[in-house]
Parts: sequence; structure tokens; C-alpha cells
Amino acid sequence: MVLGLESPAPPIKVENWLRGQPLSNFQPGIVYIVEFWATWCPPCVAAVPELVQLQEKYKKSAVEVLGLAAHERAETADEARDKLDAWLTENVPNLNYRIGFDYTREMGKLWLDPSFSVGIPTSFVVDRDGRIAFVGLPTQLDDVLPKILTGTWRTSDEAKAAETERIAQNERIMREMGSARSAD
Repeated sequence: MVLGLESPAPPIKVENWLRGQPLSNFQPGIVYIVEFWATWCPPCVAAVPELVQLQEKYKKSAVEVLGLAAHERAETADEARDKLDAWLTENVPNLNYRIGFDYTREMGKLWLDPSFSVGIPTSFVVDRDGRIAFVGLPTQLDDVLPKILTGTWRTSDEAKAAETERIAQNERIMREMGSARSAD
């Protein structure tokens, strides 16, 4: 099944919440930004301050940011979690959103793979009725989020065109990656 615009949001399967209260499922009436990222990824790190600002700007509009560290690199889960915790403490002392740690990559299997997302950072927006309203880059959220909040985005031609282009582009990247692997 393809995960994309208007799909029901997959479940939240996070082993550890390093910041904020644990969240086990999406609540109706709340818009969630689900951000897949890692500390070793420069564009991901660059998006963190922007997500802090979005959380602050839209907190009264029932928007919640969830950062999912699903690609941390380390020998063990404990080592990866400790490195992530230290990184957060040192680099984002003003963090105002939840951070989940997913060493098993279960969230990636539920979210990234079926959405044809080929890299991080990847942002998903789950709208107030629990459906995917957006999949893309965090840099696009400033433009898209106000439209999601007014309910004009998910069913718009603009959203459908952006989703079609995103999937086509990621399928091309996946084919190219497959061709490069088979050439090795």
C-alpha cells in the first residue's frame, strides 16, 4: 500500500521518548508534524531550529511536532540513544517538541518505505482527522502548514500535483540507486 496524501496515518511505534511526554496514538483535532531526522544529517540539523519556531508559532493552533530519530548510527541502541540525548542537551537546550528514538527502524518501515521517501529529513503532516496531509521537506512547511490548518490543502489540486511529483521524483531516485547498486 502506498502511503501518501489522504492515507490514514500509520501507528506510532517508538521505543523511547527522549524529550516530551510519550505519545502512543494521534489525537483527533490536533495537527501533527512527524519529522524523520538524524544528528549526522546536516539538512536535518538545520531544520531543528525551524521546527522549534513552528512549534512555538502554532502551539495555540493545536499543532504538535514529533521528531523521530530513526537513523542514528551506533553499535548498539543504548549507545545511539546516549549519543542522541547528549547531542540534544548540547545543541538544542530550548527544544519545545517531543523527540522519539527508533533504533529498530519500525517507524521507517511504517512511514518512510510505503511513502516512497528515500531520505531524511522527511516531514509528514497528519491533519486533524488523522490523515496524511503532506509528505515532503521541512523547508516546505512554512508554505503548506497554514493551508493545512485552514483545511484547504489536502484536497487541493496543488497538493495532489506536489504529491504526484514527489512520488515520481523519489521513484526515479530509487531506480537510479538500484542501477548504481547492480553496477557494483
